[in-house]
Amino acid sequence: MDTTTTSTARTLPFEAPLEWFAFEPASRTRTPEPMVSLASSLSSSARHDTLAHYVAQRFSPRLSPTSRAARLDDCRDLELLEEQFLESERGQVTSWAAQAPTSPVEFVQWFSNLRFVGPGQSDPLFSWLAHDATLDEMRWFLGQEVAGEAGFEDLVALAQLKLPPRAKLELARNYWDELGRGTEGGMHGPMLARLATQMGLEEFDDVVWEAVALGNLMGGLGLDRGYAYHLIGALGVIELTAPDRAEAVNAGMSRLGLTGHARQYYALHATLDRKHWAAWRDEALLPLIEEDPRRALPLAEGALMRLKAGARCFTRYRAVLGVGR
Repeated sequence: MDTTTTSTARTLPFEAPLEWFAFEPASRTRTPEPMVSLASSLSSSARHDTLAHYVAQRFSPRLSPTSRAARLDDCRDLELLEEQFLESERGQVTSWAAQAPTSPVEFVQWFSNLRFVGPGQSDPLFSWLAHDATLDEMRWFLGQEVAGEAGFEDLVALAQLKLPPRAKLELARNYWDELGRGTEGGMHGPMLARLATQMGLEEFDDVVWEAVALGNLMGGLGLDRGYAYHLIGALGVIELTAPDRAEAVNAGMSRLGLTGHARQYYALHATLDRKHWAAWRDEALLPLIEEDPRRALPLAEGALMRLKAGARCFTRYRAVLGVGR
């Protein structure tokens, strides 16, 4: 990773939450130009809707290529907008991530402890969902979850590109599980889609910008190989922390009498992701750090970026749902 420093201040001339403003990170040399034409008048919601459309465009297969010259003209502002978002998110966690050890065993211990001390962990939202949420409130929450899903299996596929063999093979095993081990009915992505159908979420449009931003973060990390290890850290911390949340959501859905496809996705992830985390820790994170300790910083940054984005969602969800009032 390039450690050249730069003193150029990063600016966000458009309206943005205070949490978007961050110091200039010392470990990247790219200095995006200020956005003026696209985002100067956009709200947080409009900004992330714009980015979400751009992410979806790049993930979607097309019948023919787009002119690169035209793409450069059309996407310049979007590229800068996405970079400013990703770098502002990264800037918020750099100091914490710098505390991560570079010794392989100590690093995975530090990473594992994020389950208890990371942003958003033990958030009261999930106890409330398990014990108190009504069906309409649970449906609203699930609408946010579906909106913020960036396609875990596709991100794993992108993450494994050109990785060393041991980590690459672990991501391949994880990917095969995400694809239902070759069975369409067991694929995790369509499983979530079936949940959305059973819960009547196909036309759900009451999505808060924080949920959209979560998907934009993961999509942005996946589509830029400069964030390759950030993505692996972010995916790993999902495997680490998702089971506790999935267990609470599954309990709440069971309490509300939901069955079938509505519960299948969360019931599965409450158990399977615990196995996935152990394998990701031992067969991906550990050998990556053993081979090059410098990878500890981007892996840690990616994990904290994902946790912080999730915590931002949970805070907004509690506010909308009146949790704790």
